[in-house]
Amino acid sequence: MTTSQQIPAPGAEMEHYVRGGEFDPKSVEKLTPEQEKVYLASQLRLMWWKFKKHKLAVWSGVFLLLLYGSILISEFLAPYGLNNRHVDFIHAPAQSIHLFHDGEFVGPFVYGMSYKLNMENLKREYTVNKTQVQKLRFFCRGESYRFWGIWKNNLHLVCPAKNGTFFLHGTDRLGRDVLSRMIYGARISLTIGLLGITISFLLGISIGGIAGYYGGMADMFIQRIIEVLQSIPSVPLWLALAAIMPVTWSPIIVYFGITIILGLIDWTGLARAVRSKLLALREEDYVLAAQLMGARPSRIIGRHLVPGFMSHLIATATITIPTMILGETALSFLGLGLRAPITSWGVLLTEAQNINAVALYPWLLFPVVPVIMVILAFNFLGDGLRDAADPYK
Repeated sequence: MTTSQQIPAPGAEMEHYVRGGEFDPKSVEKLTPEQEKVYLASQLRLMWWKFKKHKLAVWSGVFLLLLYGSILISEFLAPYGLNNRHVDFIHAPAQSIHLFHDGEFVGPFVYGMSYKLNMENLKREYTVNKTQVQKLRFFCRGESYRFWGIWKNNLHLVCPAKNGTFFLHGTDRLGRDVLSRMIYGARISLTIGLLGITISFLLGISIGGIAGYYGGMADMFIQRIIEVLQSIPSVPLWLALAAIMPVTWSPIIVYFGITIILGLIDWTGLARAVRSKLLALREEDYVLAAQLMGARPSRIIGRHLVPGFMSHLIATATITIPTMILGETALSFLGLGLRAPITSWGVLLTEAQNINAVALYPWLLFPVVPVIMVILAFNFLGDGLRDAADPYK
């Protein structure tokens, strides 16, 4: 291009490149259907697409969803009642499920058991009787129960054969089915984490939000309280607070008491995290704009600041819930948490406190398996949700 073309003459009309007509964005850059789908997707849709790529997190979420859904129909899923005793099968070992007998397909069944009392050590010795084929029944009528303690029913997912037994995880010292008690115990152990995290999050976000948004004396006062609470060892504090509860309290009150204790103890770490995030985010321009428009501090914190670090809150929640489940399990195992007749996984593990009982009846340790699986599932789910909360990274 020559110099005369680059510099117009004095007084001449300058050339412009503004095109007339309606502007069409697609005429500037032709988007593929895949690109257009991504550009027009909402925030939630982007998060869902990124979460689906984390296969382990997806399967963990499905597992937890099924587990939490099962607590709604525990009576239907359990083959026996919570406190039903079988005095002829005390400390009976686990029965295996078989499909074939003598080379023929029979369907799901268990072999019968017979026992004799060893007079030398006074131990019941059970032997498998392979002449007794006890075929399992499904969607059957069995022992009666009150569904959610309201109406009476006797429908079960699986039942033993007529005059037979089905102890998939053995029985305890009173002849109660361990599997059925584990299914019932999931209600307490799983919900105590959800209730505890609700209390912890309400306190942590509220108190941490006040400290981070206002600063000054409010921040200093709240930080000193947090430092005092965090300087106290967690386990002795749990034991002290749990021991305060009178033994005359009903099991329901004890349950809510343990939940409140776990929630009141675990809010300090979240409050400090919220405070540090808000100290940085409150200087942003959009916060100043909200203040100039007359927004209340509670709206600014809840609507504008907290969503800015949602990925951190999700990760904290998925870590705190299993921590509370472990806390309840530990307190109940030590005899200072939930007590009978309430049944949780921690209460069931009190049967395994004696090393002799574990050596003779190892199936009493089965309740620890769901505890481990739930904790791992929450950790894997937290990894996927934390990455999905920032879909643009």
